[in-house]
Amino acid sequence: MNVLLDHLPEFRDGFIGTVLLTAASALLAMVLGVVMAGFRVSPVPPLRAFGTAWVTLFRNTPLTLLFLVAWFVVPAVFGTGMSPWTKALLALGFYTSAFVCEAVRSGVSTVPLGQAEAARSLGMTFIQTLRLIVLPQATRTVVPPLSSIFIALTKNSAIAGAFSVTELFGVQKLLSDKGFAIAPIFLWVALAYLVITFTISGLFRLLERRLEVAR
Repeated sequence: MNVLLDHLPEFRDGFIGTVLLTAASALLAMVLGVVMAGFRVSPVPPLRAFGTAWVTLFRNTPLTLLFLVAWFVVPAVFGTGMSPWTKALLALGFYTSAFVCEAVRSGVSTVPLGQAEAARSLGMTFIQTLRLIVLPQATRTVVPPLSSIFIALTKNSAIAGAFSVTELFGVQKLLSDKGFAIAPIFLWVALAYLVITFTISGLFRLLERRLEVAR
């Protein structure tokens, strides 16, 4: 308990850092994932190929390697100075977007094909059909896997602590380097991660119930 009370500001900053990084990465992953899912079900072959390549690349690339690319390759290629937090955001968001894309695509496949054909017969474009007809119906199917994806994202954010980003795992590393016992530090860090993951799980359960009521 002493290590928590004596270093409460560090734990607080790490907790807030993890929450902010997870939330921002989840938002980026949702936007990119939905766009790539649209590409994957698009009638335009180049878009389908791009969506497939995106998913194949990011799903099969280790997340640690993406962090290394964000840290050393992206600045060298584009010549831009980004903060460690922004680099972590890009690595986590791009990686997670591939899994969001597959979850959304699977949800889209559960919508009867006749729904899209009826929309096209009314003169709706592909984007209108996807936005107004298909995605709203696919939402109920997509919510459960998204919960697991964002819980995994929370745990994956721990890698950012090894790259000078202020978050929970970074606090553990900082205090361990100062000579504090590892066991109590890991205990409090693990409890903090449990609070975040249980909150995400609870929010998605509430969302599932709301969607069930809306049927």
